[in-house]
Amino acid sequence: MSFGARLSVVLGLFIVAAGLAVWGVIGFLLPNPATVDFTSAQPSGAPVNLTVQTVGSIGFGPHPTWVSYLVQDPSGQWIHSTIWKVPAHTRINLTIDQYDSGSPLRNQQWGRVVGTAGGVEILNGKPLAVYDSNSGDGVGHTFSIPTLGINAPLVAEPSDDNNLCSQAPCTPKFDHNIIKISFVTPGAGDYPWQCFVPCGLGFLYGNGGPMSTLGYMGGFLDVVA
Repeated sequence: MSFGARLSVVLGLFIVAAGLAVWGVIGFLLPNPATVDFTSAQPSGAPVNLTVQTVGSIGFGPHPTWVSYLVQDPSGQWIHSTIWKVPAHTRINLTIDQYDSGSPLRNQQWGRVVGTAGGVEILNGKPLAVYDSNSGDGVGHTFSIPTLGINAPLVAEPSDDNNLCSQAPCTPKFDHNIIKISFVTPGAGDYPWQCFVPCGLGFLYGNGGPMSTLGYMGGFLDVVA
């Protein structure tokens, strides 16, 4: 590996570590969203089927223009929360309905699918191991759990699409991509996850606002024994 490539890797890891540190401090100081419990929605030992969506504009609350994740609770209701309680040592089948537009990645490493079953995501029914965000419509967000080595790029909808959803929760009548991944939870603990696409419009380098706020572009897997 060349010196430039090694330097790029080191800088990338430093940026990730710094971002996690800042996000963790801010998340500690701010009130947390409600925890959505998935530990008893299925028989013990059975896989957990978890459905979330990413939206370009939440449309309500104190920050109606912010991008955000939402999660569907076991009763089928969409909840504005990014803290999800799941059982340890259990397969999680995660479906992400991606309604947002996007852009090319600043770091193409986030276009690689890692840490998932088979090393792939299923994008609109087809397996994908790596996405070249410089071709096509770019990436809207990522779903990444750095401490578990998991990353999945969420391929964007075209920015000129006239059928994009503008207020959450979005419904299937709006254009969107469907991304599915599976992984197995580790032992009990709190595992931070977040988006690594700078999508905080109006903030320095896109990294403020929703990017550093629990309930929007980052959250926790609360894994319990």
